[in-house]
Amino acid sequence: MTSIQESELSQAAEIAEGLYHRLVLVVGVAGSGKTDHLKALKQPVQNVNLALSAAMLDLPLRRRPLEAPRMFSDLIASVSTSPVVLDNLELLFDTSLMLDPLACLKQASRNRTIVASFPGVFEDGHLIYAENQHPEYRRFPADDLLIVNLSPSATV
Repeated sequence: MTSIQESELSQAAEIAEGLYHRLVLVVGVAGSGKTDHLKALKQPVQNVNLALSAAMLDLPLRRRPLEAPRMFSDLIASVSTSPVVLDNLELLFDTSLMLDPLACLKQASRNRTIVASFPGVFEDGHLIYAENQHPEYRRFPADDLLIVNLSPSATV
């Protein structure tokens, strides 16, 4: 990780403060260094998979899709630092929860600046999660998003 990349992420977080959705996504595949970049912000990093899994542990399976959005909002609200730094978002893509992960992040970023890892690639103006035939495959337009792209082979 170079200091240029670290300052790019810090600058993106500052720019996000003045936007409608105060959201910065650090995009990259597994092993691309997303977590190291998030830690460079020197803020506590929230593990979304761990926090949401623990919160949903006692819920019956049929209640989880109903409660997941509130639990995610509660997680964001529980963080006192700014920006809110989120890592390990894969649980938001779980089809059984019936969530729109990007919509959850955008909604949460209306009142707080959020810097989050996005496990996937940024390609042709879209964020892509998983392979095309995978049940969790998602493709989102990224028109209004601040993105720090760590995927070297992706086109911007």
